[in-house]
Amino acid sequence: MADIFHEIEEELRRDKALAFWKKHGTKVIVLAVVFVAAIGGWRFYQHQQRSQAEATGARYEQALELLGANRGDEAAALLREIENDGSTGYRLVARLRLAAETARSDPARGVEAYEAIAADATVPAGLRDLARLRAVVAGFDQMDAPTVTAKLEPLATPAAVWRHSARELLGLAALKAGDYEAAGRWFDQIAADREAPPALRQRVNIYLELVRSGPVGKAG
Repeated sequence: MADIFHEIEEELRRDKALAFWKKHGTKVIVLAVVFVAAIGGWRFYQHQQRSQAEATGARYEQALELLGANRGDEAAALLREIENDGSTGYRLVARLRLAAETARSDPARGVEAYEAIAADATVPAGLRDLARLRAVVAGFDQMDAPTVTAKLEPLATPAAVWRHSARELLGLAALKAGDYEAAGRWFDQIAADREAPPALRQRVNIYLELVRSGPVGKAG
């Protein structure tokens, strides 16, 4: 008797499955095709992105080799190409490198290039801050202490990524202006920061000696 009931249940299941397939079979096939196509498309996209990144990376390496061979014009042209049509990450790297090379030959234009990056909302915040810092480095000799302070003080807060370099430049700007008290405050912040790099700590010791000695020619 149990076998009969089992056979009846099996028949009912087959009938339900057949009815479901007749009603929804086409939808199931379409969904399966779409799913497979989506996976295939994603894998193709990943392959294309990887291939583009590898090709752009090779072009960037070529640009660096040209720079090393003192073929700056050719390197700059290649970096501009990468900035225009390279993979996403390399576009920004090329843009930053172009700004650096521009600053070497023409500091004023280098400042403009870095400030354009700093003002670009599509650039990650940390790299925009780096561009602000590099803009000050490029134009430091032409900037007075208030200008350097206005540009870099926001980057010198305790949690800021580039605070060590920002504080050093702020201290040097104050030192150049003869404001030894302000210079000492910035250098002391570096000395008190346990995360300050060892090489910077060594430089700060020298800076603090200059601060303690006061203006050149002043009696001790």
